[in-house]
Amino acid sequence: MDVTLPEGLDAFLAAAGWPNAVVEPLPGDASFRRYFRIRRGEETAMLMDAPPPNEDPGPFLRAARWLDHNGMRAPRILHAEPERGLVLLEDFGTVRMRDYLDDWPADEEEVYAGAVDALKDLHRLPPGPFLDYGLAEYQREAQLLVDWYVPARNLYVDSRGYAGAWEEVLRPLLPNQRPGVTVLRDYHAENIMLLGNLADQGLLDFQDALIGHPAYDLVSLLQDARRDVSAELEAKMLERYLADHSGKREDFLADYARLGAQRNAKIVGIFVRLWKRDGKPRYLSLIPRVWALLERDLKHPALGPVARWFEANIPADLREALGGEWQV
Repeated sequence: MDVTLPEGLDAFLAAAGWPNAVVEPLPGDASFRRYFRIRRGEETAMLMDAPPPNEDPGPFLRAARWLDHNGMRAPRILHAEPERGLVLLEDFGTVRMRDYLDDWPADEEEVYAGAVDALKDLHRLPPGPFLDYGLAEYQREAQLLVDWYVPARNLYVDSRGYAGAWEEVLRPLLPNQRPGVTVLRDYHAENIMLLGNLADQGLLDFQDALIGHPAYDLVSLLQDARRDVSAELEAKMLERYLADHSGKREDFLADYARLGAQRNAKIVGIFVRLWKRDGKPRYLSLIPRVWALLERDLKHPALGPVARWFEANIPADLREALGGEWQV
């Protein structure tokens, strides 16, 4: 963990009204961002260090302010100097959904129900001031599997056929995401904080928000790359969401499978990239879970073209080994 304090931090904290505060480094995430807890007596705040040019806090600030303005529980912005990459935020504490459920698994259904209900609240709002989640972006993300996983396995694959299969699979869902909802894009148990009771949940890591399909964040939550979610709980939470959904159930479930497969293919590529490019091999251990979810999504009839591509291009032994073992 990098414990070096950001340059100019004392002046930033003084301008924010937090001079002479105690600064505690915290573990980071898969990005170049770093986090610190700021203490002043009994009060605490969170410092996000997102230094240019690798990071830009502008999208985070825009999304946080929109969410807060619309009644969603994003951390309030206490002070920001985006040109320096420094943002002082409300501190949501230390109780992540993931950690809480590790200690209190009996509360799993109640906690996930709260997370699904928060998505329902978000989806009742008009879409935010974000770009559309279009076919080009879906394709770019799915391509990460071919760009990173495939060469790491020394495979030769039909890249053009891969893109064509995804276009055939994804194009039918595009009309179903109009007018669209705000999609946070990384909504899972490590990015949800519990704020005093199980239903009061705070949002994190939403700087990449787009306007897209309501199934996307639901599949992010229920097909979690970092935590096992049983098929029974997934089905129950899908039913909870669909109870208030006005569209056709079969269409929504087909799109859920499409986006699940697209997202899981993307995540496999990202985890290999984190190893190869960024020197973070710890994410490789998560690939079998993600691959198992991908294989399950590929069984849906809506994924036929992509499923056939995998059958023709990814060796059976790798698929049976859920992506295969890795020598780091």
